Amino acid sequence: MHFTYKATRADGSNIHGTIEAADHTAAIAALAHQGLHPLVVKEARAKKGLGGGIKFGQKVKSSDLVIFVRQFSTMISAGVPLARGLSTLQESPSSPYFRKVLADITKQVESGSQLADAFAKYPNVFDEVFVNMVRAGEEGGILDEILKRLALQVEQNASMKKKVKSAMTYPIVILSVTIIAFFGIMLFIMPKIAKIFSQLGGPGAQLPIYTRALLEISHICQHYALLMLPIFGFIIYFVMRYIKTPKGKFQFHALMLKVPVVKTLITKVAIARFSRTFSSLMAAGVGVLDALAVTGGAIGNKVIEQELALAAQQVKEGKQLSEVLAISPHFPRIVSQMLAVGEETGKTDVVLVKVADFYEEEVSVAIDGLTSVIEPVMIIFMGAGVGLIAASVMGPIANLSTHIGN
Repeated sequence: MHFTYKATRADGSNIHGTIEAADHTAAIAALAHQGLHPLVVKEARAKKGLGGGIKFGQKVKSSDLVIFVRQFSTMISAGVPLARGLSTLQESPSSPYFRKVLADITKQVESGSQLADAFAKYPNVFDEVFVNMVRAGEEGGILDEILKRLALQVEQNASMKKKVKSAMTYPIVILSVTIIAFFGIMLFIMPKIAKIFSQLGGPGAQLPIYTRALLEISHICQHYALLMLPIFGFIIYFVMRYIKTPKGKFQFHALMLKVPVVKTLITKVAIARFSRTFSSLMAAGVGVLDALAVTGGAIGNKVIEQELALAAQQVKEGKQLSEVLAISPHFPRIVSQMLAVGEETGKTDVVLVKVADFYEEEVSVAIDGLTSVIEPVMIIFMGAGVGLIAASVMGPIANLSTHIGN
């Protein structure tokens, strides 16, 4: 339960905030333990968008998160208390929602909550990896160092996402325009051309098979478009819903790992995320099994996450992680070899940072190569479509005109 309170400090100054406790008596005891003299303590009502009533639709930009983490890390390194640092930074973000989140986290920390627990109440802003690393930093007394690592990790993840999105933007726009243009032609232009064919050659005019196919598609679009659109909409809706279920997401991720070009890109992204996240957790003093559990959820692919869960089970039975990953179908040999070197030298975190840097560069090169290939492929695709439509229309018109002339 959450309680709001007003209390006085030992120096006579007033303070107010919220505190989490089992009941009213426990809340008063917790405040007294903090050296506060409670004046008013009452149960807090749930607020939408804060604490327990999170608005999961709200998002925070990666740039805002990176700036916050870097500034917060600098303050902690300089010896600024947590609550004061949070209070100073809560007006900095450009996002009104992020400002509200930081204001609520500040109140929770002032009330005696652990920083990691306060962050954990906003999973749409601070993911599981972020929260666990902060928790490890608090417990190990190296929160400033952990925050620096987190800032670097958030920057790397944001950069990777940006590159993937930019690579996908061009083909998605071209494909969307192509689909809209195709249906426009089928609905508005082909019916008029069909009339021209009928006028030139009559109802029994012999047309090429590809022309007849386009006319048939046009006929279907004209008469069934209003029925087809809702059906396609429902199909897309139910497919998207199914993909969000645990089973559907696993099957979708497994399918993506079978698509030739996409498989390579997804695997490299997953390895880069695994290496950097696992390295950061190991450097923070997190155990191997706990680090594997947290890292699996940060990879973004359920198949590889399951693979890491099985690896964790084998590590628990006494095997080395490098030995387990050596037989993995998704982790290249170089990863297990580098990990073995780290295990032998006791510098697993340092070695995996090198692996992360290498694969992030590989992802960048792969995305650049994919972008350079996609553009001519899409141009050829559109050119072929335009050529097919032109041949389907102009060829028969020329032939029918010739027959009429004769």
